[in-house]
Amino acid sequence: MSSENTLLIAHANVWTDGKFQLSQVAVSDGIVIEVGEKIESQVSGTVKTVDASGKYLVPGLVDMHVHFREPGYSYKETIKDGSRAAAAGGFTTVCTMPNLNPAPDSVENLERQLDIIRRDAEIDVLPYATITKQRMGHELVDYAALAPMVAGFSDDGTGVQDEDVMREAMKGIAPTGKILAAHCEVEALLRKGYIHDGEYAMLHNHRGICSESEWKEIERDIRLAEETHCRLHICHISTKESVDLIRKAKARGVLVTCETGPHYLTFCDEDLKEEGRFKMNPPIRSRADRDALRQGVADGTIDVIATDHAPHSAEEKGKGLEKSAMGVVGLETSFAAVYTTMVKTGLISMERLVEIMSLNPRRILGLPAADGIRKGMKADLTLLDINTCAVVDPAGFRTKGRATPYEGMLLNGAATLTVSNGKEVWG
Repeated sequence: MSSENTLLIAHANVWTDGKFQLSQVAVSDGIVIEVGEKIESQVSGTVKTVDASGKYLVPGLVDMHVHFREPGYSYKETIKDGSRAAAAGGFTTVCTMPNLNPAPDSVENLERQLDIIRRDAEIDVLPYATITKQRMGHELVDYAALAPMVAGFSDDGTGVQDEDVMREAMKGIAPTGKILAAHCEVEALLRKGYIHDGEYAMLHNHRGICSESEWKEIERDIRLAEETHCRLHICHISTKESVDLIRKAKARGVLVTCETGPHYLTFCDEDLKEEGRFKMNPPIRSRADRDALRQGVADGTIDVIATDHAPHSAEEKGKGLEKSAMGVVGLETSFAAVYTTMVKTGLISMERLVEIMSLNPRRILGLPAADGIRKGMKADLTLLDINTCAVVDPAGFRTKGRATPYEGMLLNGAATLTVSNGKEVWG
């Protein structure tokens, strides 16, 4: 094989054929051109060699749930800054949520977002379109027209409250083959709460969000998905009841997948501080909820880790638990947080981490390389180093957001090389 410019990733633990194998990978012209133990002699032309000894090379990480805030709220984040942060975190594909202005509820509005993505994104950015017009929960969008352009459909930030509307939405989305990514929240049960309705809320006189506000709508949406045969993907689950409902639904053969965020696996409400960096929706919940989520990741009930990366300005996040905006950033800490919390502690294997952060989201979204790194595939690759450790310092983030519950924590692991469409975008 020969090429003008070739990237040779040498001596890595490469994910291929369903397992890690000590191997080498050559990339040229955006394609993996060879995978094997001894391929150096076959490479000619200008070669850049990366010594990946002791590191893990996997199909690029995928985050199914991020907020890049454009169009409409670029002071919080831009697609350029968000995609740079994603690359630094090892992600080669992210899916952006539709709480934008204008909301991507028509081809015309979606094109405004796609124009920015085409111009500024450093990795693959796949948008969600809305389930309902303006995310108001009433009037359905044209699913057939939007489906070829999007990762799926979501009204993220608000749950569709009307059961009849959600049923009709599922009926409309099912024939497209796309997922309906549901933010499950019964608004009538929120009661102006803003953290988990648990011991911390009681002791510090905060208004709590009950667990039922999440799992009650999950229960409904699973029932509707079973009825309509729509592919349901449940966003950012946080309660033990949610895990149990999804586990039972999968056992019945319902077309349901789900995600949780790294922070729900690390923290519980005992860890809360009176700072906006601990405020997100859904909230960090009890120790029992956290432990159930960890078990759900370990036993396969939870399919995906997604950050719900949600940047806000320093002013919006600097008003304490009660008055700060909901949302924290997570792209640049996600791998290290999951590795430190779940793999280093022995709760899951490195192989399972690759499944939940790369392979499963690829399968759900219909992306290539869901079975591993192979010759001829598009070169979306992430090189992971588990032997590094660093204290999380938001001042060094690429994202505009700085609010993270991991600030000041020592985490193990980092992405040391990210290759998107054959281009080195990090490392």
